[in-house]
Amino acid sequence: MLKFFKRMKFILKFWRFIPFLKDYFLSKEVELHTKALGILLILTYAFFPFDLIPDFLAFFGIVDDVVIATLVLERLVKWAPSSLREKYKL
Repeated sequence: MLKFFKRMKFILKFWRFIPFLKDYFLSKEVELHTKALGILLILTYAFFPFDLIPDFLAFFGIVDDVVIATLVLERLVKWAPSSLREKYKL
């Protein structure tokens, strides 16, 4: 249950990730293979969005998309250098 609340808090802070993502991919501190893996994860989800729950089921159809997008962003935050995490307080 705690993980669920942490994930919801993470989703509500999504606006913070736009500048973070820009700095993440432009930073020289992040290794090239880590950037490539991040781009691969983002593009894979964008081109092959697997739906566990169909989107026509209103709220429930969006939940699986949000969960997968959150997992990708959490991975990028964990792979980011501590200087970027501290800068954005993530």
